[in-house]
Amino acid sequence: MLYKLLLPLSENISLFTYITFRAAMAAMSSLLFSFFVGKYIIRLIKKMNIREKIRTDGPDSHKEKANTPTMGGIIIILSILIGILLWADLSNSFIVLLTLITIILGILGFIDDILKQNNKNGIIPIYKLLVQISIGIIVALFVLKNPVYSGYETMTNVIFLKNIMINLSIFFIPFVILVLSGTSNAVNLSDGLDGLAAGMLGIIFTVFLMIAYVSGNAIFSNYLNMKFIPGSGEITVFLAAAAASCLGFLWYNTNPAEIFMGDIGSLTLGGILGTSAILLKQEILLLIAGGVFVIETLSVIIQVIVFKITGKRVFPMAPLHHSFELRGMPENRIVVRFWIVSILFGILAISTLKLR
Repeated sequence: MLYKLLLPLSENISLFTYITFRAAMAAMSSLLFSFFVGKYIIRLIKKMNIREKIRTDGPDSHKEKANTPTMGGIIIILSILIGILLWADLSNSFIVLLTLITIILGILGFIDDILKQNNKNGIIPIYKLLVQISIGIIVALFVLKNPVYSGYETMTNVIFLKNIMINLSIFFIPFVILVLSGTSNAVNLSDGLDGLAAGMLGIIFTVFLMIAYVSGNAIFSNYLNMKFIPGSGEITVFLAAAAASCLGFLWYNTNPAEIFMGDIGSLTLGGILGTSAILLKQEILLLIAGGVFVIETLSVIIQVIVFKITGKRVFPMAPLHHSFELRGMPENRIVVRFWIVSILFGILAISTLKLR
């Protein structure tokens, strides 16, 4: 790992010990890797003939995307891992956990995408959910057993209120499972237009990397009335690599997309986001920062419930972004407007820290 090799130089060049510097370098490394290696991965996926299976009940404009390669999440995952291997402290328990989850969910998404080539449904949903529940239990146990959370292991922050935390007690593990699986599936649902999910994830990862930096800094966390979580500042490096990897993927994923993210990307990135919120004790804040993902998911839930009860649809099509398509709005306009709304939600999330 480059960081460990450079560490002896820190006696003379303290720059290498700064999280901000390493986060910036991780972002740059991940971004450049996605730029230079992405095109070769796309060629390989095309050669393997791994193509996106388009919904038959979707907008007509999507039919022309039927032969677009998928599983582009491989580019994102590899880019993240490169940035982490070079610049993160691999002895940090937060980095170890996030890397482990990235690999597990990456494998889950990979299998799902491969199976969809012959069966449009992919992995049986209950099996997918069981894996997500297992990961949720691992994350919950990590928090419960980690001494840095001593005294508030089962608690979560309340937004807007100073020094107020809710003790979830016996509901903590189910809560963690809900946050992690919910976030992972929400990103998966929102990945329906070229560049939509990748752009919003880049924005939200940027929001949470700032929160991670504050949480890991005793002075800043005290100033903003946040819990100081020793070692959590290293999450900044991971999320910087994740944000940059999403940005690099947009190079190939903007309309018209050369490749789609696939479940290997959406499930994994959603899992990273949910886990980061749990580790930083900012699960409720995730509802604001990821407001667009929440709205997209609610549109699906509302559509399903109302249709089962009344036989009528609330929206022309769910998730919500497809409704705008069916109403004639151009795809690029929908994507950019969703990005803008995500930025607004991100600013609101950051603002709540000072309001405390």
